[in-house]
Amino acid sequence: MRRTTTALNATVAATLATVLLGVPTAPTASAGPAATQLPVATMTSSVAPAAPVDNAAFAPGADAGAAAPLVGTLRISQTAMQALPELKGPLIGGRDARLFPALSLEIFSDGDRLIPVQRGEMLSETPDATDAGRPSRSARSYWTVIPQFGRVWREPGDGEWSRAALPLMLVNDTENHAHQGVATFLYRGGEVTALRLQFTQQTAPYLLHQHVVFWARATAGFTTGGLRDIETQRAAARRELADRLPTKPWSELQKQLPAGTLDGFGGPLRPKWQVLNALVHRGTLYHQESATPYGPYPYPLEMRFGVRSVMKSVAAPLALLRLAETYGPYVLDLHIGDYISGLHPKWNRIRFIDAADMATGFGGHGSLKTNPNDAFAGYLEGDYDAWYTAGTKAEKLALINRNLKPYPWEPGTVMRYRDQDYFLLGLAIDGFLKSVRGPQADLWQMLQDEVFKPIGIHHAPAVRTLEAGGARGTIWANAGWYPTLDDQAKIALLLQAGGSHKGQQLLHRGLTTDLLAARGALHIKGDRSRDLSGELWGAAAAASPTPADASSGDDMYRMGYWFPRFVGSSSGKAFRLPSMQGSGDNRVTLYPNGIIALQMAKAAELPPGEQARDDDAAATHRVVDRMSPF
Repeated sequence: MRRTTTALNATVAATLATVLLGVPTAPTASAGPAATQLPVATMTSSVAPAAPVDNAAFAPGADAGAAAPLVGTLRISQTAMQALPELKGPLIGGRDARLFPALSLEIFSDGDRLIPVQRGEMLSETPDATDAGRPSRSARSYWTVIPQFGRVWREPGDGEWSRAALPLMLVNDTENHAHQGVATFLYRGGEVTALRLQFTQQTAPYLLHQHVVFWARATAGFTTGGLRDIETQRAAARRELADRLPTKPWSELQKQLPAGTLDGFGGPLRPKWQVLNALVHRGTLYHQESATPYGPYPYPLEMRFGVRSVMKSVAAPLALLRLAETYGPYVLDLHIGDYISGLHPKWNRIRFIDAADMATGFGGHGSLKTNPNDAFAGYLEGDYDAWYTAGTKAEKLALINRNLKPYPWEPGTVMRYRDQDYFLLGLAIDGFLKSVRGPQADLWQMLQDEVFKPIGIHHAPAVRTLEAGGARGTIWANAGWYPTLDDQAKIALLLQAGGSHKGQQLLHRGLTTDLLAARGALHIKGDRSRDLSGELWGAAAAASPTPADASSGDDMYRMGYWFPRFVGSSSGKAFRLPSMQGSGDNRVTLYPNGIIALQMAKAAELPPGEQARDDDAAATHRVVDRMSPF
């Protein structure tokens, strides 16, 4: 017994080091088919798991057989999760991050697919119906859950039992933090075992402040049948899968290129902080594996990520481009204060495009020096965390009015990065939409109906304000989106096509082309009302097809997009690369050779002394340039 305990402690210690440092380990010697990792005896036992197992246990192996059909409602009890390392501050806003929430999932199989009816939705905790007679729960889980497509199969030696597994994302409705996990259970007839859950990968933490692995055993109940319009549901799921981009593993791309071409892709971020890298090349999405301390994540294309400020490149900019196509480009020149009441009078002069450029001239914190400008001066001041975590729209607006104030410069001249600017921009666009379409109009719903669905994005889970009585809140435009790789790639492809998809002009072509060319972009160290280093940052720079550069290392910003500078190896020309960027080093970059790079990462809340990036900021750009020189 002592020998077993010693071995277990050694394993736990090694895993703890891995989680703290973000270093993926090699699969353990016991890795193998699901029946080896999680045999029937383990799955039917009431003993809580001592540790996660290899992720291979949550997907069918090479010898898997056909499963029995499955249709019904799975009810999962709230359960305490184990965490490695132990959470230092598990209670956040009165909710407990150690609890997996009670859920009710409608599921059915289609061949070897497991299909949750509520896939792609943020599911809040439901009343726990699996433990009748027990007192009501007093603790609430911090998490909401997004289920995705899974698998069903039968393992040799499992007898009458079939297996089901599905990806689950632990996300939150007051920030943009995501843990990518998996769940599995056995079933026969109307009987199900408890679920094994583990969450071994994540995008960057914020309020939790830790990189952590969770795992648990959760009791469950199952009601067979009862799903309405099952054939309609099945057809919808098949259409959704058919709409996805063609995908291939990274190894297939390596075979097409000279040895070493792809070396360094994902840089300058160090591998231990990378979650999942991919690129789109000639219409195909090529993806790497997502390494975890317990083997590769088994469903990389189902992963949803907390991409933070990548949302700034999506909600408001795409809405403006769509509304410009529908009503005309004048929408960019509408004023924030005309659509949000109670703001400082300066907002009556601040245009939608000024807010989209982070150039409102509002914020009031940090240096007043603008030559050179510090774009992030005062960014997290003004009681930022209180504003970020405030639930309702009214609370957020009150904190903006209380803590922020005007700068002495005019709108449109100086870039100062502010999440509050994009939140207000989203509210104002939503207000304009309501003014022309009626009170039920909604910015995010408009994008889903008129942009996302036409390009094959069927779900768009995102954080909204939390209003009293469960009323639908307003979408955050500054953060809060939980996309897949496929979702982000499709948006990038739409932009590359000038806003057109299958002959339908979804976004205003001229404005989309101008955006990707960085026309009118602000230099983040500049002041457009001044003459900076001999270059005029005014009307002449705005009209120039190639933006002026103060130095090769500086960025420009326009409508939620960053534009790092890179010199192509073939042309010798300096390009500004449109880039969606979010905290934790999430990036989607569009290249002039048509390639799109997607880098999902977790480089935030690093351990003391840890460095996430190397010095070679252009590492991934050079890889893409080697593939097809530009």
